[in-house]
Amino acid sequence: MAIPPAPDLKAINYSLPDEKIAKYPLAQRDQSKLLTYSGGNISDTQFKNLSEILDANTSLFFNNTKVIPARLFFQKETGAQIEIFLLNPVSPTHIISLMMEETGAVVWECMVGNFKKWKDDTILARKFEHNGSSVELRAKIVDREQKQIEFSWSDKSHSFAEIVELSGKVPLPPYLNRTDEPEDKERYQTVYSKQEGAVAAPTAGLHFTDQVLSDLEQKGVSLNYLTLHVSAGTFQPIKASDAREHNMHSEQVEVNRSTVELLSKTERVVAVGTTSMRTLESLYWFGVRLMNGNEDFSIQKLEPYETEENLPSRKEVFVFMLNWMDENNTSIVTGKTEIFIMPGYQFRVCNGLITNFHQPGSTLMLLVWAFIGENWKRVYKHALSNDYRFLSYGDSSILLP
Repeated sequence: MAIPPAPDLKAINYSLPDEKIAKYPLAQRDQSKLLTYSGGNISDTQFKNLSEILDANTSLFFNNTKVIPARLFFQKETGAQIEIFLLNPVSPTHIISLMMEETGAVVWECMVGNFKKWKDDTILARKFEHNGSSVELRAKIVDREQKQIEFSWSDKSHSFAEIVELSGKVPLPPYLNRTDEPEDKERYQTVYSKQEGAVAAPTAGLHFTDQVLSDLEQKGVSLNYLTLHVSAGTFQPIKASDAREHNMHSEQVEVNRSTVELLSKTERVVAVGTTSMRTLESLYWFGVRLMNGNEDFSIQKLEPYETEENLPSRKEVFVFMLNWMDENNTSIVTGKTEIFIMPGYQFRVCNGLITNFHQPGSTLMLLVWAFIGENWKRVYKHALSNDYRFLSYGDSSILLP
């Protein structure tokens, strides 16, 4: 599969009126609209009816990452407010799930608001109450150029995950143009979220309720979970004139053995969200690496386009991966991916996608274009003409080419 020609970015910069952007979620998750694109045909229903659309032999794959309140605010003695936004763990581990369990000092790469007003030798501190006792959280600059910040706290009985949960604010998408509110802490989280570490929600999953999940299981649909910790890079617009030059963000992934085993057998894979799709497709390319003797799970953005033809089937790749996991006595595959799915990409794993309606000019628009071709224009025109709500808190679609 050769590197495709640069896609026309003007095509995905469609006009999205501000009134079409959902600033708040619906009170009931599964009452959102669901646009169904199947075999070229478009129809409308509600998300609560998803089980009526999917066949019984379908395997659904959910991203169970959990959004952390990644926005931490400190106030200097001068009154200046410093906002620190957690991006990537640096020390003592690069693995997000392990970092969240730490009870000592931790170092993160961050975005920092008002950084110029924070001098290198100044330690910022703030106190908050928990269970009747006072806890102090401190922040100091470790590396200004790399924006690496060390955090420490007074009560070592708390993990970093607990400290962030107690003191941080929900990192709502910037395009909502509003501050977080109490309801966001619960609503900007899927009902099946589990693995702490995302700074943005896998929003396709926000429509699911326990009832919808139960209906799917009763239908015979298989429900499976993997983890991709969504990074702030998901909101980064494409600024390069040639999309292939876009600085694609890297995100951590984690997949257990039972998921790999199912992938080696199932015939119909539907990804819940673009993050699940990127994880599943990246897992295939890691399997190709394994078959070529490379055990490094670190998928580069254009790697799929630089790989030779006559590639193994999905089943062959995942059977090989299962054997490799058995030989290495491991039940979990962990790695990172910056895979860039754009028109010209040949999907190796996914047969369907459940996803929200995305920002104009984004990498996610290119992914949708890659998956259903030029018909994405029909889908988005229909959604805009039929009062669908767009972006993170908006309505949903299921795409079945």
